[in-house]
Amino acid sequence: MDLSFTPEEQAFRAEVQAFLREQVPAHLTEKVRAGRHLSKAEHEQWHATLHAQGWLANHWPREWGGTGWSAVQKFIFEHECALADCPRTVPFGVNMLGPVLIKYGSEAQKRHWLPRILSGEDWWCQGYSEPGAGSDLASVKTAAVKDASGEFYVVNGQKTWTTLGHHANMIFCLVRTDREAKKQEGIGFLLIDMNTPGVEVRPIVTLDGEHEVNEVFFTDVKVPVGNLVGEEHKGWTCAKYLLTYERTNIAGVGFSVAALARLKSVAQRVKKSGQPLARDPLFAARLAQVEIELENMKTTNLRVIAAVAGGGAPGAESSMLKIKGTEIRQELNALMRRAMGPHALAFVDESLEGFDGPEGAQPEARFATAQYFNNRKLSIFGGSNEIQKNIVSKMILGL
Repeated sequence: MDLSFTPEEQAFRAEVQAFLREQVPAHLTEKVRAGRHLSKAEHEQWHATLHAQGWLANHWPREWGGTGWSAVQKFIFEHECALADCPRTVPFGVNMLGPVLIKYGSEAQKRHWLPRILSGEDWWCQGYSEPGAGSDLASVKTAAVKDASGEFYVVNGQKTWTTLGHHANMIFCLVRTDREAKKQEGIGFLLIDMNTPGVEVRPIVTLDGEHEVNEVFFTDVKVPVGNLVGEEHKGWTCAKYLLTYERTNIAGVGFSVAALARLKSVAQRVKKSGQPLARDPLFAARLAQVEIELENMKTTNLRVIAAVAGGGAPGAESSMLKIKGTEIRQELNALMRRAMGPHALAFVDESLEGFDGPEGAQPEARFATAQYFNNRKLSIFGGSNEIQKNIVSKMILGL
């Protein structure tokens, strides 16, 4: 298997690099580099920039507004975006719901929703996890029961950890459509307008002091039956398909490569006993170990891409990438925080203009701890790493 890029792919890489140099605003890259959260307007700005270029839905087929890129081109684009400190696109519409609609949606659903995802007219969030139904996602209890007319589902229940739900006007939900069926056989995949009466969004402030996630409550919410994607009671099929995309994205190979480069730079600047931290035996050993693991994961990622390009589909590999990718990103966060030592700040008051941390601190110190805390979630959401190990053992070892 040849895992090197072809001349055509190298030319594409140069095209992407030129676009990023010219089109990515400096204020966005500065916030990404510091590990700060973007505002709604900043997310929308990056969405619009990619849409104008025609590169937003780079894994969609051309007939629905995608690029028609190969799996390798998509990898190159995401890798170069990470190295250039570009924002991540909000994944819920483009990266998650879009592929589900393209594969399982009706023609009417595709014609209506896909253009609105591309234009940014709809901001989507994800209604999967519930209290008591996180890693065991098939245990969802939010109920969707048809009313007397048969034209609407009436939805009651609660979703939690809804990322950026306070910005969204639409949510795709896993709902219980048959309470008597086995867990995976009585689930629907439903599209819900968050402006419908009975929908309530409550903020959850996370450990880093940010409002990124939410609880969403549904009380007698009426949803047209035409908003059901796929067959009734067969939504688990859509759910599993979507999770494959989510888990592969969580691995974040390019973001780890960029984080490693920043960490190496810091380790040369920070001094310990008069020498660069990079020369400290214990720190250097951990840095070398995470770099070795990252190089191995890059190769695994390219193998998965090669398989997809050959007509295959990722199975256990997406779980393997999710496990190792999140562990590597967390280790890089931990090493950056360790490199900052006592200068690492737990929380930063954004209202203190011009305050960049204690005197003598590295610029990275200002947000190192907040980023470390926030990224503890990486090994939990999208299916906890413990659950992913069970999936790998079943699919590969047959246990």
